[in-house]
Amino acid sequence: MKKLCDAVDRFCLNHPRFGIPNLMRFVVFITAAVFLLDSFSGGAASYMLNFDWALILRGELWRLATWLFIPEYDRVIWMVVGMFFYYFIGSSIESAWGTAKFTLFYLTGAVLTVLFGCLAGLWTGYPLVTNIYLNNVLFLAFATLYPDALIRVYFVLPVKAKWLALFYVFLTFYDLIRMNTAAAMIMLPMTLPLLAAVWLAYAVFFWDRIRDILADIGFLTRHQRSPRTIQFKEAAKKQAEKARRQGYRHKCEVCGRTDADHPELSFRYCSRCAGYHCFCEDHIFNHEHFTS
Repeated sequence: MKKLCDAVDRFCLNHPRFGIPNLMRFVVFITAAVFLLDSFSGGAASYMLNFDWALILRGELWRLATWLFIPEYDRVIWMVVGMFFYYFIGSSIESAWGTAKFTLFYLTGAVLTVLFGCLAGLWTGYPLVTNIYLNNVLFLAFATLYPDALIRVYFVLPVKAKWLALFYVFLTFYDLIRMNTAAAMIMLPMTLPLLAAVWLAYAVFFWDRIRDILADIGFLTRHQRSPRTIQFKEAAKKQAEKARRQGYRHKCEVCGRTDADHPELSFRYCSRCAGYHCFCEDHIFNHEHFTS
């Protein structure tokens, strides 16, 4: 899991233009449009977009992605509140991580949800895929990044995000445990794979945080990271902060060109140089290596 977490960080550092800027804005706007269409069509829009394995096999391949835009709520007030809330937490995560990592996180959760839902369909007889658990894990990610952020429950009661996240985890397990035998036989084979999918995505992207939390409560010995790994993560954070200040993310050490001025160029980091030094595609194999 640690290797996957480090691979994600390296991919995002080396491919800063990957992803969709302001992804949650598009998700929220499309979901709101579907909600409006549903209100005039009696739910026909959601029916045309939801995940239906039988119809996908008949060629309606758009359903593999459009289930992401099915509204969770059926009342206008809760729909408006929910959309503003998801836009807020999604934008906050993207601000902390950058577009590449947030898009990869959302895409990973979506792909794993489809994959696990279809695998569960092998023994339940019908694949179930819904965006509810993916939306919930977005809040879990937000609470991990901003544990002390205040969320006003019902617009009145201020509660820190970390306590709401713990309550969500507790409530999830409580709902699973309190099911009677008949309900468990029906619901667990469908819900557990979807929960496993989004929590697996969460674990990959937050593995370092999870290890630290488990170490703090005594379940694991604190992981000793190698000096090179520590240097890489510190360099990645400094690079992201520098990019926000200067308006570019990568700058060639030889010619001084940046990804902002020349978006058509590819930039790479040389593994033979001491430290982390960036070069454009014209100089990555044609430069004098840094020794200190």
